[in-house]
Amino acid sequence: MARTKTTSDPFNAIAEPKRRALIENLAGGALTVNEIVGRMGWNQPVVSKHLGVLKQVGLVLESKQGRFRVYRVNPEQLKLIHDWVHQFEGYWSQQLDQLGEYLDTIQSKEISDDNE
Repeated sequence: MARTKTTSDPFNAIAEPKRRALIENLAGGALTVNEIVGRMGWNQPVVSKHLGVLKQVGLVLESKQGRFRVYRVNPEQLKLIHDWVHQFEGYWSQQLDQLGEYLDTIQSKEISDDNE
């Protein structure tokens, strides 16, 4: 079975940790490539490569401000990922509730053992 190209699917695009880090940096507001290079400590070709992939799948938008290209997160496309992940929130909430109950039980037992 052929693998989906990274540049055709937002989920594949964010599978790369560097692209997730870029999105996290852009979540604070729009940045130029030079600003991203300064923040991330990566060289410009690496930043441009990953921005290109994120732009191609629609997770990042590009605009021109004077002679600079400015990049920002595309919240509409990011919402697709959020909505998909959100379906698992109930599962994790239930797991954490069960863990909390288990820890309460252990703590109550320890207190009971200490009082004997």
